[in-house]
Amino acid sequence: MTTAAPASRCVGLIGLGAMGQGVARNLLRKGFKVHGCDLRPDARAALVREGGQACATPADLGERCGAVIVLVVNAGQTEAVLFGPGGVAAQLRPGSVVILSATTPPAFVEKLGERLAALGLLLLDAPVTGGVTGAAQGTLTLLTSGPEPAYAACEDVLAAISTRGFRFGTAHGLGSKAKVINQLLVGVQIAAAAEAMALGLREGVDPQLLYQALQSGAASSWAFSDRVPRMISPEPGAQTALDIFVKDLGLVLDTARASAFPTPLASTAYQMFAIAAAAGLGREDDSAVIRIFPGIGRPPAGAA
Repeated sequence: MTTAAPASRCVGLIGLGAMGQGVARNLLRKGFKVHGCDLRPDARAALVREGGQACATPADLGERCGAVIVLVVNAGQTEAVLFGPGGVAAQLRPGSVVILSATTPPAFVEKLGERLAALGLLLLDAPVTGGVTGAAQGTLTLLTSGPEPAYAACEDVLAAISTRGFRFGTAHGLGSKAKVINQLLVGVQIAAAAEAMALGLREGVDPQLLYQALQSGAASSWAFSDRVPRMISPEPGAQTALDIFVKDLGLVLDTARASAFPTPLASTAYQMFAIAAAAGLGREDDSAVIRIFPGIGRPPAGAA
């Protein structure tokens, strides 16, 4: 099947956070017309500055686009932007494809595929990994599943925002199960990195030198390399809110519980992030999980 040329291809994007803005910029650079929607006026304005078109509601976007990427936080937001007041689903033309890149429960995605099919719409289960950097650089990894017509309807879009795509099957929900497993590993690795660096700080080891040493050896991981600089920075910024891992590791535990499967490490990591969120750190960067350890606060200015 031949897809439309990018110059004549209109893509909708619902969710213009740090990830969504990066995805939008890559689509625009590849010649797509991008219509975006977000509750925040500043996010919509940022899209317009990049050359995209802002839409007041998801429904407005649906009237213009045959492919829509949903990149919101959770299943509740996904439900709202698709089927709530001003939702996009009722406005999409039959044969249009919804690319669901939010991290949501696999069972939710399975039902969603059925609901969209009843409207003549396609669903591609397509959560992403690669973080804000991957979104900005167009190097995301896509963990996907869905029927072949869904892939055919958006293969050009997927190629524009990612460098690797894995197909886990034709059934909706398989891609989301892969993302749950991905989040188990990343969440545990961030929690372990926080524990290790907190112990180093308590023992008086130079944190910058410790980071360099551990990063160069067998103890390193992508999560370690990416998060530790923010753990030991006085002004780390917020790239991924800590609350996201409370939600995602909660999905890990829910999925495992449904299968009566033990997850001792994920359970501990969840508790660490939940403790941090309860202490008021939920909207800070997820690297702030290091601050649950006694005596470990944000480094003073000039410490980095």
